[in-house]
Amino acid sequence: MTGRTSLTIVLAAGEGTRMQSAMPKVLHPVAGQSLLAHVLEAAPKGAGASLAVVIGSDHRAVAEEVKRLRPDATTFIQRERLGTAHAMLAARDAIARGADDLLVVFGDTPLISAATFERMRAPLKNGAALVVLGFHAADPTGYGRLLVEGDRLVAIREHADTTPAERMTTLCNAGVMAFDGRRALEVIEKIGNANSKREYYLSDAVGVVHQLGLEAVVIETSEDEVRGINTKAQLAEAEQVMQARLRKAALEAGVTMIAPETVYLAADTTFGNDVMIEPFVVIGPGVSIADGAVIHSFSHIVQASIGKNASVGPYAQLRPGTSPEEGVKLPKGS
Repeated sequence: MTGRTSLTIVLAAGEGTRMQSAMPKVLHPVAGQSLLAHVLEAAPKGAGASLAVVIGSDHRAVAEEVKRLRPDATTFIQRERLGTAHAMLAARDAIARGADDLLVVFGDTPLISAATFERMRAPLKNGAALVVLGFHAADPTGYGRLLVEGDRLVAIREHADTTPAERMTTLCNAGVMAFDGRRALEVIEKIGNANSKREYYLSDAVGVVHQLGLEAVVIETSEDEVRGINTKAQLAEAEQVMQARLRKAALEAGVTMIAPETVYLAADTTFGNDVMIEPFVVIGPGVSIADGAVIHSFSHIVQASIGKNASVGPYAQLRPGTSPEEGVKLPKGS
């Protein structure tokens, strides 16, 4: 947002035990990139934008991924897991440096978009102290509800604490927030742990904001955009949503796909003009396909550059570093 500085804090310290994997949750892939990579890509960049990532004490691989993707980012360690507000305060030094807008997002929400971050920043410019991202859930069971009066966010009520009337609302908390950076540290430090788990929750920031006489508001988005990933089943669902996005973008860019639902793309795939992709093609990370190229059925391509008017497959398997030049025809099974 022109003229305003921002700090984005990505909370990525979760173990992800329900993933049944030794890999840190945020490193699991969607469309050929880690969950964390998608979030970092969406975060504000450029002049006046800074980034902090909060990781677990034993997550060296996550720190390496952050360094690879965003060398400008600062990494902080949450040594105890005492709730989301506690995780955010692990980045206290970054918060204390000051920014006009402070964004907080989880590292396991790969479908979040840069446009949504920008929409969340707009109310801060107009005087709001806190902006909470909400969505209407098809099944709101288990989600915290956003209780609003007019344009004001009154409270975030956890599902177990809702009244029967409150439980009827489908407007739910996505967990993504934006704070007035000048008041953020004051608000977060006032969050207590008077709950059954004795943890510090960012959802309690709404109450603190009201106690300070400040304003909290809601920005809405789709349920798909704020899918959090806690299980392999949810990872597969996010992959489906991401693939639908990528196919749509490719089609709108002029790529011809005879059966798009059978084509799998990576988030970084690039296409020239007049590219054709036949059914049942898998394109992994690091692939560029130049003008007029045809990818025939049952081909698998990873880290390769396809030249102009090249013909690949069918049944081709292109390994990393392969670069079919202009007009080359790679036969079946190459």
